[in-house]
This record gives sequence, C-alpha cells and structure tokens, in this order.
Amino acid sequence: MVVPATLTLTRLVPACGAGAPGMGPETGSEGSQEAEASGHGPCSVADGPRSAVHRRVYTMLESAMEPAYTHGDNTGMTATDTQKNTVYYVAKGLARPTAPERFAQLLAEHFIQEYPLVSKAKVTVEQKAWDRAELPAGPHDHGFVKRGDAVRFARVELGRGAAGGATVTSGVRGLTVCKTTQSGYEGYLQDRFTLLPPTRERLLATAMTCSWKYTAPPSCYNAAFRRVKGRLLETFFGPVKGGVYSPSVQYTLFMMGKDCIEQLGMVDSMYFRLPNIHFIPCSPVTSKFEDDVYLATSEPHGDIEATVSRDDVLPHAKL
Repeated sequence: MVVPATLTLTRLVPACGAGAPGMGPETGSEGSQEAEASGHGPCSVADGPRSAVHRRVYTMLESAMEPAYTHGDNTGMTATDTQKNTVYYVAKGLARPTAPERFAQLLAEHFIQEYPLVSKAKVTVEQKAWDRAELPAGPHDHGFVKRGDAVRFARVELGRGAAGGATVTSGVRGLTVCKTTQSGYEGYLQDRFTLLPPTRERLLATAMTCSWKYTAPPSCYNAAFRRVKGRLLETFFGPVKGGVYSPSVQYTLFMMGKDCIEQLGMVDSMYFRLPNIHFIPCSPVTSKFEDDVYLATSEPHGDIEATVSRDDVLPHAKL
C-alpha cells in the first residue's frame, strides 16, 4: 500500500525539532506503510519564520501474525491504514522541529507502546531538502526552495550568412518553490462539477520552468542569469517579512514576467510553465486541521503556461 506524501509546518524555534511524515507498500508480519509528509504548526504571518519539512516514512511492524496467513484470522493485526494515520497523528503532535532520527524513534515507541502484540517496529524516515529562500534582503519567513532540483539551460540558434545572427534563449527548469502562506484561490466559476472550495489560505508550490530572451547579449551570462533568477524568486515570495499575497498562480506568473522585464531592463520576453504542486489539508485522527499538516500529491495537477513580453516584441515560443 502506498500513501501520498504530507507537508508539516511549524513556527521556527531555537531547537532540534520535528516535522511531518508519511508511509508505503506492505511487507513484514503485519505489513508496512509508506508515505511522504510535510507540515507546519499553526501561526500567522506575523508569528515569525516558519520551518517546513517534507518526509517519506516507511513503517514495518513484526508480530505473531501466523494465523492471518494460515487461517485467515486477522485478530489483533495493526492494519496498514492504522500505521498511516499514526504517522500523521504523531506529526501533528510535534510542538517544534524535530530531527528525522527523533521522529522515527517517536513513531517506533508509539507502535510498541500502543499495540502489545507488536514485537518489533521498524521505521525509516527520508527527509527531502527544502531550504529557506535566501533573497537579497535576507532569508524569507515563509518561502522555501527545494535543493538540487533546478536545471539551468541555454539554447542558441545560428543561421548561415549575414541574415543568420545568433538567437540566444536562457532559462531554468524544475525550480521548485513553496509559499507556506499568503496564497489563496477564489472567485472562479463553480458548477455541479466543481468540488474545490474557495480559500484565502493555502500552500502555493510549483516546479517552475522559465525561459527568456535578452534585449541585448549581456556582458556576462552567468551574472545575468543570477539577476533574472533572483528577481523571479523575489517576486514569487515577496518581501522577506510578511511576503506578498497571491490570488492565483496565473497572477503570480504574470507579475514575475512583468517585474523581470520592467525592473531589470535586460529581458524582452519570458515563457513560463508552472505546474501546481498540490498539498491537501490533512486532519489526523482525533484532531482538526490547523494549517499544519498536508498531504503532498503529484497527480492530478494543473499546468499554467503563458508568455510575457514587451509590447513591441514578438513573444518567443517555449523550448
């Protein structure tokens, strides 16, 4: 059995703490569980910096379950559904950020203490690297960038002869970013096929692809790339204290293109593809959702694409 991931968010405190988890496929005497998790504790923008962790958790319980195999007798078995729900429940109970080792220990202790028939609990926690967004003004209080996912690329087209001048396109693919607050989505058409509720408080995450053409060849492409990427992040996250509200991915996309073109004065046209990375609110058993624990999902998702350009420039096509 495979369970979707989660995201857990907590207010940043000066200590080694805990975040959120998840679980996976069945193995072992009682079965195992796997999932990804992330989360944050309840707090408003004014509360100060948040921490975020994105974890995949595997649990396997061993116990004397021979009758389940030989006689179809499931008496006393700890179901994989119970294991999954336990991961989210323990994640929600964490008062502060916790190391993956400590989180695994807390889960194992819970299974041993709660279920007398369990003789051994095996828990593996894999933690994905989300770093706090570092902007020119400092670290962002609720913005995060996934480490190691972004790929810088460049494309050159050069024809033969005097009319075949070089055309250079620069870009970045897989720039994965997340705002843990200051995002909403409302006012859209709703009919009998619409289940999505309007909200002014949600996580906004995407794995951004963006390509652009310069107004003129820069003297240093490396420095120019850093300036464009930096402006993209500054616009996406907003000021390091408090951020900026995003009413939709579409609006944020347009503002990123607009700011790069108007503020940098070196870009003519920008193509964007921003897939929605959905984090669904999760209410662990015996508790309620408090903007803290989310299920991380990859499918289904929407892709938002657009090209933003100067009025007098022909927009360039996507790569």
